[in-house]
Amino acid sequence: MKTIIIALILILSGIKASAQEDYRFDIGGGIGMTGYLGDANTANLWSNPGFDAELLFRYLPNPRWGMKTNFYVGTLSGNSEKMTNVLPESKTFKFSTTFFELGEMAEFNFFNYGIGETYRHLKRISPYIAAGLGITAWSVSGEWGAALSIPLGVGVKYKLSERWNLGFEFLMKKTFTDRLDGRPLSDPLGIKSSFMKNTDWYSTMSVTISYEFSKRCAVCNYKD
Repeated sequence: MKTIIIALILILSGIKASAQEDYRFDIGGGIGMTGYLGDANTANLWSNPGFDAELLFRYLPNPRWGMKTNFYVGTLSGNSEKMTNVLPESKTFKFSTTFFELGEMAEFNFFNYGIGETYRHLKRISPYIAAGLGITAWSVSGEWGAALSIPLGVGVKYKLSERWNLGFEFLMKKTFTDRLDGRPLSDPLGIKSSFMKNTDWYSTMSVTISYEFSKRCAVCNYKD
């Protein structure tokens, strides 16, 4: 009986210790839908939806913050015939592009995100806000371009288990260029564009799944 009690204590202690483990890194991917706002679409973000695929890697300094490196590939398209605004000389334009984006983002969770450690008030689900800086490259009609972009958005994370996470994220991305939709649409209204003033934005709305790894401290109770 004494042996059984000792064994149960050890098992329960092991379960408690396991529940309190957390991890420093997170890796995963996702898929979703894209939207475009620019000279070929000035109002309806979803009038010409495209798709995106994402790879992500996070550093998790604590339950409130995450630093995410992400890589996107996706498609964007637009058609000025669908706009209520009429371009000069009643010209119409349409385009289709493939884009690639590499970025770094900071995420702030509204709640302490995680499982276990009740004294830390961890929540299995948490909304968050995100912002960062990226580089977007694209190709329209065989012509390549690249520019800085600023992603801003919101999302929500849910822990499927101790190490698996499900996420939903919506980001609007301002690009510092007026040629995301091609050279013919770089200035159809004759309004001079600049580095800080242009009309090209795009969005990504993605569902992601990720896996945490690298225990913060596997052999002691101290966490760095």
